[in-house]
Amino acid sequence: MDAPYLMPLPGGRLDVQWLAPQRPGAPTLVFLHEGLGSIRQWRDFPARLVAASGCGGVVYSRLGYGRSDPLTLPRPFDYLQQEARTALPALLARLEIARPLLVGHSDGGSIALLSAALAPPPGLAAVIAMAPHIFVEDITLDGIRQAHAAYHAAKPGGLHAGLAKYHGDKTADTFAAWAETWQRPEFRAWNVAAEMQRITVPVLALQGRQDEYATLRQIDGIVERLPPGLGRAVVIEDCGHSPHLQHPDQVLAALLPFIAGLGTAPD
Repeated sequence: MDAPYLMPLPGGRLDVQWLAPQRPGAPTLVFLHEGLGSIRQWRDFPARLVAASGCGGVVYSRLGYGRSDPLTLPRPFDYLQQEARTALPALLARLEIARPLLVGHSDGGSIALLSAALAPPPGLAAVIAMAPHIFVEDITLDGIRQAHAAYHAAKPGGLHAGLAKYHGDKTADTFAAWAETWQRPEFRAWNVAAEMQRITVPVLALQGRQDEYATLRQIDGIVERLPPGLGRAVVIEDCGHSPHLQHPDQVLAALLPFIAGLGTAPD
């Protein structure tokens, strides 16, 4: 595992960490974090998945998160689509990843799906989307409102303090970029479900049954719209919005056969 480093890109510097080098024929797992996440907030899950799968792996923090450069606010209505169309392709091209397998959580899962639908990277092997969103639900907004209240309560050891450990002096903007964007009235109409039918690579969509930000309509809606045979939905029982942290062993057990089934690319 290499040390994290700041990679300059047209939009700003991104914090990037290689977990394992690219391996001939095998996919390289590219980890896309949640809407309040960063490299460190994945904990040891990426390293465990890379080691168990035999794939290469890289994890990074998007602009505005972790050690990456700040984000410009306000965010555009279509920020997830813009990440998929512009920011992610620029990163993958700079890293020269030949066969990416996108592994995203929450916002990162949505970006991974939109990347496959709108701007598929060369050699894209598959998408793993954990707790993704393809449209806005009432439960989504309820969960964000609760998080908003918890953040502004500013209790010792609370949400604000927890995020500040990872995002430092960017914490206020990081939180606003997520919570305030999703609570804008016009964002209620955000819906990318129709884009799922454009995906041409295998997709594993995974969600906790007790996800506090979404119902199972999300992953069911993804699989229903994919071309026949490309999608699989996995539900983790007794689990909320972060399956890879709450039940990592169960998630690994679901992901590893999927990755193995992709095989290796010909030379």
